[in-house]
Amino acid sequence: MPLLQPELAPNPEETLANYVRRVRISLGLSQKELAERAGLHLQSVGKIERGQTTRLKQTPKSSLAHALSVPVEYLDAVCKGVAVEAIASLKFCPNCWVPGTPPDPMWTSARSKYCFACGCQLRDRCGSCKEPIASLKFRFCPYCGRAYKSNDS
Repeated sequence: MPLLQPELAPNPEETLANYVRRVRISLGLSQKELAERAGLHLQSVGKIERGQTTRLKQTPKSSLAHALSVPVEYLDAVCKGVAVEAIASLKFCPNCWVPGTPPDPMWTSARSKYCFACGCQLRDRCGSCKEPIASLKFRFCPYCGRAYKSNDS
């Protein structure tokens, strides 16, 4: 499943509760499954969807975005009640990224070009076939089967 799907972008004036519920249902997940995928307590997901939680700290926001297969910027936008800018691509640092984990939110910023930790240029394409990266949930490119992070990086 691709990470960046236009139908998963937040609608204008959509609340965090409505957005999380809409995306969760579109992915066919129960609240329990979402909580397990995000590493959150089931009651926390329930509070978010009931509108009792309107702001998220960085760690739960990042894990929730990863579990919902949406960029962190989408959750930022609905928390702040602002329109989200289109995100051109998903980027990662070939040195710092641990395969299978969500990318650092600083890497996915539209303005980011280099890793803030090591200074390496961020990648937004497979190193082998040059296809855009659809998801960092898995370590391998779905087009050519090569690992996103090579040992010589």
